[in-house]
Amino acid sequence: MSENIDYNQVNTWPFQEARKILARIGNKVPKKGYVLFETGYGPSGLPHIGTFGEVARTSMVRWAFSKISDIPTRLIAFSDDMDGLRKVPTNIPNQSETEKYLGFPLTAVPDPFNQYDSFANHNNAMLCEFLDRYGFDYEFRSSTQMYKSGAFNDALMKVLQNYDKIMEIMLPSLGEERRKTYSPIMPISPKTGRVLQVPIISVNAQAGTIVFEDEDGTRVEQSVLNGMAKLQWKADWAMRWYALDVDYEMCGADLTDSYKLSGRIVRLLGGNAPENLTYQLFVDEQGQKISKTKGNGISIEQWLSYANPESLALFMYTKPATSKRLYFDVIPRNVDEYYQYLNAYDKQDDLAKMSNPVVYIHREHGVPAGRMPISYNLLLNLASAANTESIDDMWGYITAYNPGLTPENNPDLNMMAERAVQYYHDFVKPNKNYREPTDQEKVVLQDLANGLSQFVGKTGIEKDLETYCYDIGKKYYSEEKLRDFFGMFYNVLLGQETGPRLPNFILIYGINKTQQMITDAIK
Repeated sequence: MSENIDYNQVNTWPFQEARKILARIGNKVPKKGYVLFETGYGPSGLPHIGTFGEVARTSMVRWAFSKISDIPTRLIAFSDDMDGLRKVPTNIPNQSETEKYLGFPLTAVPDPFNQYDSFANHNNAMLCEFLDRYGFDYEFRSSTQMYKSGAFNDALMKVLQNYDKIMEIMLPSLGEERRKTYSPIMPISPKTGRVLQVPIISVNAQAGTIVFEDEDGTRVEQSVLNGMAKLQWKADWAMRWYALDVDYEMCGADLTDSYKLSGRIVRLLGGNAPENLTYQLFVDEQGQKISKTKGNGISIEQWLSYANPESLALFMYTKPATSKRLYFDVIPRNVDEYYQYLNAYDKQDDLAKMSNPVVYIHREHGVPAGRMPISYNLLLNLASAANTESIDDMWGYITAYNPGLTPENNPDLNMMAERAVQYYHDFVKPNKNYREPTDQEKVVLQDLANGLSQFVGKTGIEKDLETYCYDIGKKYYSEEKLRDFFGMFYNVLLGQETGPRLPNFILIYGINKTQQMITDAIK
């Protein structure tokens, strides 16, 4: 793709976000020397599909920014690992042992997997491995290290200086009971090591200390610096924006109010809230919000069991400001849409290419040359029709359709064929629901099967076969009801509501096998 592109004409959402950042900094290099992008991660659990989405989308905006400006950029993946352990996850070993550490900073909770020196460090390592696997360019930052190293000390002093004003911002947003004990500062108990959510009795902004009651009731005066205290979520977010001078951070719609409150706090400290894209949350097939504790969604590992990572990136790219269903039935469509965009890429002019999602999926790595000769949907229906048990069975049909295709010369097709077999066994096969054809439908199917004999042994029949299938449909169904003809074929022959384009299916499954399938259904 040529670099002689007028990026002012590119109006995709990553470029819209990039222009917001450029306007924020006045098209000048910030004092720190770069534009800072940030993503957040709570290491009380393993990285999940939402983590992937936030880093992927932020990376898309960062790449777009690099096309409209030469100003250097950095991306920080920030782990809030000094937060106290609120509850024990249900998907970890040694739960009873971990329960003893409720309230302790996550970096002080022993690793239940016995692999790292803390639960947070285990999950942080999984985060970095997770991001590295997908080629993200980022810098990892640990909340515990930042607090303990003194990197946040100046910002914490600012918080103390504005303590009363921060309370004025926060208290109206809290319930009556929470107001009685709320403080934006959570001291670390010098006796137990727990993160304490207790009222602050007094603040000495000049000395950088607070007075509070420890868990045993004793009154303690303690510094808030060098990891001796942790800020509550909204104050912590604002303090981090101020200390790091964050220019861009997106968040889910559930954090809209948090973003506003944190924005007011960061302005008190003398900074500005970063530019922000509020993305909508994922919902399950019933339209309920995806919840890690409910387990009503799909994990990234599950998605990648049935599809390629690029299809997941496409799912994240498409309409981030729109709420989307995140369930297993969205996978095949996103796979096929990804390869449709990829197949179209070479035929587009440079400006049109900038509206093609594959540009944002692959970014600095470049759009690959590989193309997909058979759709994932067709592979799924082939597996379904043939009750395919293995990848070898699948390749038997593929090579009969096109002898030039092999696993060696088309590894993408081989990968997707493997995933199609897995998807078929896990989702399609258990839900097959064949119905008996009516007497009239038997006549239609028999007519279809009889006419297919004219194509046996011939090549280059794609267009003629397509015309024939439509002619059969129009012979028995009106133009408005033609969809019912194809639906009948899927119901009776494949045991499902939808399917591939009929001519394509007949070509790859084979004319003789299709005729036999029809004969079996009629019987």
